[in-house]
Amino acid sequence: MQLKGSQIVVRTLVEQGTKLVFGFPGATVIDIYDALLDYQDEIRHVLVAHEQGAAHAADGYARATGRVGVCLATSGPGSTNLVTGIAASFMDSTPLVVITGNVATEHIGTDSFQEIDITGVTLPITKHNYFVEDVNELAHVIREAFRLAVSGRPGPVLIDIAKDVQQAMGSYEPAEAVRADDPVLGDLSQLDAAVACINACHRPLVYFGGGVLAAGAQREVLELANKVDAPIACSLMGLSAVPTNHPRFLGMEGMHGRYAATMAMKNADCIIALGCRFNDRSTGDRTRFGAAVHIVHIDVDGSEINKTTSDDFGIVGDLRPALNRLIPLLDQADHQGWSQLIQKMREDEASQVDTRDGLTPRNVLMMADEFREPGSCVVTDVGQHQMWAAQFLVLSQPRTFVSNGGLGAMGFGLPAAIGVALATHRRTLLVVGDGGLGMSVQELATAVSTRAQVTVLLMNNGTLGMVRQWQRLFYDRRYVGTTLAGYRQTDYVAVARAFGAQGSRAQSLLDLRRAFGEAAACEGPYVIDCAIAQDELVLPMLAPSGGLDDIIVEVEE
Repeated sequence: MQLKGSQIVVRTLVEQGTKLVFGFPGATVIDIYDALLDYQDEIRHVLVAHEQGAAHAADGYARATGRVGVCLATSGPGSTNLVTGIAASFMDSTPLVVITGNVATEHIGTDSFQEIDITGVTLPITKHNYFVEDVNELAHVIREAFRLAVSGRPGPVLIDIAKDVQQAMGSYEPAEAVRADDPVLGDLSQLDAAVACINACHRPLVYFGGGVLAAGAQREVLELANKVDAPIACSLMGLSAVPTNHPRFLGMEGMHGRYAATMAMKNADCIIALGCRFNDRSTGDRTRFGAAVHIVHIDVDGSEINKTTSDDFGIVGDLRPALNRLIPLLDQADHQGWSQLIQKMREDEASQVDTRDGLTPRNVLMMADEFREPGSCVVTDVGQHQMWAAQFLVLSQPRTFVSNGGLGAMGFGLPAAIGVALATHRRTLLVVGDGGLGMSVQELATAVSTRAQVTVLLMNNGTLGMVRQWQRLFYDRRYVGTTLAGYRQTDYVAVARAFGAQGSRAQSLLDLRRAFGEAAACEGPYVIDCAIAQDELVLPMLAPSGGLDDIIVEVEE
């Protein structure tokens, strides 16, 4: 059949199962918006306040569901405003399809009004991108973009469509929704050597990242740990793949990870690494990492093998088939001495727990857990609150912890939480700091207009807390540019009400309990401005340029 290019775009999105598109209109996508009106019963457009919010919201949608998130923006500033969100999804391997408009093909290269080479700009931060000049290629390109976004290592794919292509008539034939490429075993040449290494070790550790969630390999991780009698630790991106109360799970490892998890990484003689990148936040000083340990590294992306660590055995392939091939070859192990050492690490960690009364980070997040619906999602922004959430919250089901790791983009939290809430139709907890909320507070307008069920827990310490923590510990308390209290006069409860949301301020645990109760009964977003002491620290902490043995567990006042 013959359709306008803009209609082909929307029809193909519907065909691929897209239910939500997050975007902001403009001249070069006005034809796509016109077509959206004809399909409003099948696909919902969510108008954001800023294009960066569209990318983060689509990202949150994708992380919570495992499906492709879709965002839409016009050319020029519309497309460049998406860049931070695209980079955030690229570094955390989140599947997005990003659609932008551009000026008509005859104006390309003439510096026309709002012309930008967005494919060139985003080339380093996308799995692939397209500039579409032929209307008859539109449906094929969109289908390919969806397939690429979810196949192998997931990630964002950008499609830039010239305005005249959207207006031209072209051929469209309905098709089935594309599927991800079939999982592959990949390079198993080192499998036998890896099996021998694991069978011979005495202190194994299973360490995983977000690749386990992407592969749906949670069951296999637990089966592997039980087979080799190993504790389990994870990166920030791996959180929620294994229930945090599982007896083998030690928690997040690394710069601000749990003490026992980091010490287990330091003392292991074999690390079985699954779908993780071994970035600097996990290893500390890489020159001091892994000297006395064997590393068996399994990842769908072969470029990650030996990229940052000296991996003894690399297996390239999808995690589930690789683990299903590996596990039956392993001996059933019983490492009693290692288990006793792990228990000692747990006891040392328990002795470090902050048991103070009042609005401490731990007490605040423990109360937040009381009011969370079972299986509901937690979203964080970036900063101290993010690490506290990773340390203290109870996560029982996969894809219930949504956080921006690799890019560390402040401002991610609120729009991502909106995407999660609209995707899951459940009240979503957003844990955010006053610095991060200030970067995307305009998306409260989006939360209100969509009636998104988001409880915004603002852990307000009047400072850019993570940077201040570094200034305190490593820069002789030279506080520059991080103190917000007294400098900014923002009343976030008043701001919430100005946008049409509800909110209240918590100065005590009693106030906080009342606020959470009101939020649970609210039909839309609710902002809790919770006072946190300015000098609260995230501990443990790895010292900058230090190794795992330089972990800081306490700080003198």
